[in-house]
Amino acid sequence: MSKNSKSPRENPNPLRTDLANRLYFKLYQCANMLHKTGTKAVEAQGLTTQQWAVMGALSRDESAQGMGMGDLARYLLVSRQNLTGLLSRMEAAGYVHSVPDPVDKRSRLVQLTPAGQQVWQHDAAESIGRYYEQALEGFSSNDMVHTLHYLLKLLDNMKAIDVQQNAGKEEG
Repeated sequence: MSKNSKSPRENPNPLRTDLANRLYFKLYQCANMLHKTGTKAVEAQGLTTQQWAVMGALSRDESAQGMGMGDLARYLLVSRQNLTGLLSRMEAAGYVHSVPDPVDKRSRLVQLTPAGQQVWQHDAAESIGRYYEQALEGFSSNDMVHTLHYLLKLLDNMKAIDVQQNAGKEEG
């Protein structure tokens, strides 16, 4: 590419921009429908989709000993402030608790309680499983793998943009 030619990012292709707009709008619609229809799948247990996401994060093998607030916020891509209120409600409901971090006694780790594990593994698992099957109707396993691959690729790119934007704030 010569010095005078512009990169594709400096001179976007209108057709590509239109396609990107459509893609992001569909992602936005999917997120809204997840909150609307996914809530019905977990409401019998008194959960929200956000609480379900916290339970999912804490139920992973990597977080069996718990997760620090910062790590949990970064994993879920939410602010610590939003997570604090959410965890307070979950703690009041008996789904999570915090324990001292064995490595850093000044810090605390968030864990699922036995009641939270029961809800995750049994009580809500059947209804959320039905929801997943309905939402993914017509998707083959291969379709799901490909969709996950491209969503992860998109997420990685968006995280890189976030890092660049935050670096710009620190310099300014």
